[in-house]
Parts: sequence; structure tokens; C-alpha cells
Amino acid sequence: MTYVRAVDPFPLESADHTKLHEFYARLARGVLATTRCTACGTRAWPPRGFCGECASDRLEWVDLPGDGVVHAFTVQETGLPSGFEGPRVFAIVKVDGLRVFTVLTGVDPAKVEIGQRVRLAPLRVADDPKGNPRWLPAFAAA
Repeated sequence: MTYVRAVDPFPLESADHTKLHEFYARLARGVLATTRCTACGTRAWPPRGFCGECASDRLEWVDLPGDGVVHAFTVQETGLPSGFEGPRVFAIVKVDGLRVFTVLTGVDPAKVEIGQRVRLAPLRVADDPKGNPRWLPAFAAA
């Protein structure tokens, strides 16, 4: 049996693989964005390739505010993926009515609170196989 390994662990960030790469391109510029259906007006999080309400694939990109509020969170102290230092605070942040699963950076886990204001602070992670920078949505205390 022959095994094939994926070369790119994050293909959604590549314009070669998906139209959702625009999310990461905007995030690299410090802008959080999502998709909105031009047929019915539904916004989705995370961004989608088609509308979950009406099944249309006519979507447009819309920018979201750069600030939000902590809706829920948890702290992970062990078992973190390689390259991530602990403890890590994972959170659901409400941004303009949408719930964004993200990480909080530069925060003291003991001081994070529900209702706390946070601001977008994209997190640079390992470069792609072509050497292009990669970003993940992250938030820091406002």
C-alpha cells in the first residue's frame, strides 16, 4: 500500500485550492471578513462557498468590525500543537452578531472574563510550502 502525505496542511489559504483564500488575504491586512449571500443577504461564519440558507453560490465578501466581546472561553494548558506555547486561551468572540471561534493572545488566562472587549490581532503562523506568510484570526484585550 502506498501512502500519500498532504504537502500543504492549510490548503484553504491558497488561491490554488479554493475561493475562500480571500478570507486569509484580508486577514493578512488586518481585516476580518466573511461571506454574504447576494441572493438572500445571509451572512455566514465561518465564510462559506455557498449559502446555507438558500444554497446560492452568489456570494460577496464583507468586512467585519475589528472588535468584539468574549462570549465564552476555555484555557488549554497541556497537549498544545507543536509551535504553540501554553497556556492557550480559546474563545468564542461575538463580532457584529456572529460567533467567531478564535484564540486570545497576550492575555493573562486568569483575567479573561465573559463580556470582555477584545480587538482583532491576526496571528502569524508557519509559512506555506511556497514561503508565503499564513495568518489565523486571533484577538487581544482591547
